[in-house]
Amino acid sequence: MTTRRGVLCGICTATLTVGLAWTLPRLSANSSSEMPPKPPLGLPPVQWPEDNPYSAAKVELGRLLYFDPRLSSDGTISCASCHAPEKAFTDAAAVSTGIAGQKGGRSAPTVINRAYSTLQFWDGRAASLEEQAKGPIANPLEMTAEKTADAAHAASVKRIRAIKDYEKRFQQVFGTADITIDHIAKAIATFERTVYSGNAPFDRYNAGDKKAMTDAQIRGMNIFFNKTACDSCHIGFNFTDGSYENVGIGMDKPKPDLGRFVVTEREEDKGAFKTPTLREIEHTGPYMHDGSLKTLEEVVEHYDKGGIKNPYLDERIKPLKLSKEEKKDLVEFLKALSGEGWQQIKVPDNLPR
Repeated sequence: MTTRRGVLCGICTATLTVGLAWTLPRLSANSSSEMPPKPPLGLPPVQWPEDNPYSAAKVELGRLLYFDPRLSSDGTISCASCHAPEKAFTDAAAVSTGIAGQKGGRSAPTVINRAYSTLQFWDGRAASLEEQAKGPIANPLEMTAEKTADAAHAASVKRIRAIKDYEKRFQQVFGTADITIDHIAKAIATFERTVYSGNAPFDRYNAGDKKAMTDAQIRGMNIFFNKTACDSCHIGFNFTDGSYENVGIGMDKPKPDLGRFVVTEREEDKGAFKTPTLREIEHTGPYMHDGSLKTLEEVVEHYDKGGIKNPYLDERIKPLKLSKEEKKDLVEFLKALSGEGWQQIKVPDNLPR
């Protein structure tokens, strides 16, 4: 485990990475003859699954599918409907909207840097990006009018198979025109593994450019790592340890969302949700699993007061007693985690026909 002390004197890349080594997907290096894109400064190489290696053609196929509303039953909802590039791969809403205007119960997390995590969704119910890609297609609140997941996947595959241009692309990428839901999921996941955020002011500062961050951001960094110990959860190059924690959000409601508990059925997981990356946090509000905090200032206030008390509150959540200026500086540091590597991704001019 890394130490937080002395961070202001210079945070080396190794220090930030070591503490999070176990949270990276335990996969193999890319076995394809093609070289995947190099992630921006501050990020390590992506580990590509052995059964789903990188190829540029697969990324493009995945991009097209990601933006294609024909994956949904009524042709109105695509992956990008809730994870839009112009909104930092979220939808800027407290909860997402699916087919027939239905509202979900949770905020849409960003796709950015999801390549560096295995378990997906706020509750970690999907073991990979491939499994995550299948989820919304089979969710009646999101993309399907079918009654079962198998029926939803079969209907979606049938619609894609009927599109001649897709048939050619799947043949090129997978060596078969016999499209399956696994092919669709692998293509979408491959595209998503190329959506990055790095080379932020923090990364450039960390690399030796001491003018990359403002004085306020440097003060905020000192608060983040040394005074408030935010990195007890938001650690490593991606500013998350991938853990599931109860910080009190929603636990004061009559019927709170129990989060990770629904997946594990472990008492200690009640009200626990995935620790999100802080990369691009400036652009991915509203915040928390229910979108209940609209601004970063509100997020800081939530933690400053010690969260919302409940029997399962993480023991590290305690009042911070920050001054007004310290709160401002902390927010400024969070803005120093906004970088590049995703802004170039655009909606396709045309979808396959």
